[in-house]
This record gives sequence, C-alpha cells and structure tokens, in this order.
Amino acid sequence: MFVGELLDGRREATKARIAKLQEDLQEAERLCAGNACVYATGSFARGEASQHSDLDLFIVGQMKDGKRSLRRLDEIRVKADLIEVTQRHKIPEFSGDGEYLVHYTVQQLVKTLGKPDDDATNTFTARLLLVLESRALLGESVYQDVIEEVLGAYWLDYEDHKNEFIPAFLTNDILRLWRTFCVNYEARTAREPEEKRAKRRIKNYKLKHSRLLTCYSGLLYLLGVFSARRTVAPTDAAEMVARTPTERLEWLLSQPRLTDAHEKLEKPLRSYEAFLESTEAAENTLIERFLDARTHLKYMRSAYEFGDLVFDVLETIGQKNRFHRLLVV
Repeated sequence: MFVGELLDGRREATKARIAKLQEDLQEAERLCAGNACVYATGSFARGEASQHSDLDLFIVGQMKDGKRSLRRLDEIRVKADLIEVTQRHKIPEFSGDGEYLVHYTVQQLVKTLGKPDDDATNTFTARLLLVLESRALLGESVYQDVIEEVLGAYWLDYEDHKNEFIPAFLTNDILRLWRTFCVNYEARTAREPEEKRAKRRIKNYKLKHSRLLTCYSGLLYLLGVFSARRTVAPTDAAEMVARTPTERLEWLLSQPRLTDAHEKLEKPLRSYEAFLESTEAAENTLIERFLDARTHLKYMRSAYEFGDLVFDVLETIGQKNRFHRLLVV
C-alpha cells in the first residue's frame, strides 16, 4: 500500500490551517448557518496546500420565498470577514482582485446544468469543482445539502436504470471541464515576455498534474465502482465527492477486485508527490526555474509521463466495458 510522507504531511498541515481559519471565522459562520456555505477548491480542498498556496472560494446559498437566504448585506459581511482573516493568516489575496468570490444559489448551479449560459455565468466551474475538489469552510450542513441536490440533478434517470446506470451526464461534464482547462491554457499570444512565458510554463506544469488528477481521479473512481457493480449509485458519487483526488486513488488501491491495477495506481501517486515537492516554492523561485530551458524540459517530460501513468490506470480498470468506452469515444 502506498504511504506518502510528503502527502500525509501536507494533509495534516492543511487540515490544521483550515481549522484555524474556521476558528477566526465564527461571525461569518453564524451568518452562513442554514443560509449558505463557503467551500474551498484548489490545493486547500485537495489537502495539499503549501505555505505559498492561495485560497480559492465559492459561496453557494439557499433560496427562501423567492429570495436568497443569505441577505446581500450579510453576504458583504461574510466576504469582508473572509478577506480580513485570510490577510491575518498571511494567505495570498484572492485571485482576480476578488472577481471570482461570487455568491450563487444552489438553484443556479442546478438550473444551468446543460444550458448554454452555464459557462458564461461560471456556474459550470463552480458546480464541477464542488463535485471534484471541494471542502466546506463555512456552513457544513448547507454544503452537504448542495452536494446532494447537485448530484440528484446528474442522477435524475437513476431509478429507471439503477441496475446498469452509467453517470454519462456527469462524465461528459468532467471531460468538458478538463478540455476547458486545456483550451484556456492554449489561448495565448505568440509574442510574450520571458517572465510571462515562464508563468505559462508553470501553469501548464500544474495543469498536467493537479488539474488532470482532479478530473481523472473522479472518473477513475466512478469507473472502478462501475467495473465492480455494473452500475453507479448516487451514494457512490457522494463518497467520491467526500474524498480528495489522491484519496480516490488510494481507495482504488484498497479494492481487492482491482489488484491488476494496484501496481499501476502507486506510480501516479509517487509521481504526484514529486510534483508537489517541485512546486513548493515562491512564484519568483518557480519563474527562475522555468526560465531555464533544460529545467523546463525536465519538468514537462515528467508532466507527460504523469499523464501516461493515469492513462495506464484508466485502461487497466476500464477493460473496454461500457463506461470505459464512453470515456474514450
């Protein structure tokens, strides 16, 4: 069984940091209670935050009598509390000058599912990251309700197909999220300053590790369930959501029926630990490293190899079953 000291250390440290944040956010918790939740995504949600990690957050609330349960003024107070506490804990400022610290309702996350404006309103990203890499910072009970409602929207047809259900809708959205990440990276200008180019290289390196694992750990988990039971229940999906991306691989490692994949599952976990170690540095240090052509080449070679390792696991677990086919064609 894989035991990663670096990963275990990151998990414990991240858990402790989140607990300290929650201690200092008691007023925001009071305002959110029963009305809304604040969930983290990114490295804090994945349980692998370093001292250089920022905090990516989404606010999702309930509706009551046609209005948001979290009143607008209370929303402002919650955001102000989040900003003040993250500064106190010396966490980098919210990205985009707080542009993405948006308050959605769970109804918005559900009603835009499959609709053209899903991307434009950013509900697509908020919903998929909720499912694939999230952790409640505030409003735990509302957070659990939101997850249940979102998964219910993806499993609408389950009762009619409970003995052979493939979560095709969610699977296609996860694949779309991964392709969106890739397309967003490719949207660049041909002429860029060296430093900006180095930042893009860093982003690409992280994309091919953390973003890839976020998406494909979810797919592998659901595929592993389907391979054993020939169906995937909503409760299986809820258990997948409750685990971080690396914990999903560890769960697959613990399944006796997947012994053929165990050796292959350990390889991406070890490779991912090496990635975490290589990115544990301030941005200016990483930029210097990626400005060096040989270092950049070495890192990108390891990124492509990581993708190959994940592909090998996918092929071994899938064994060309119906769900596996959906992932490929």
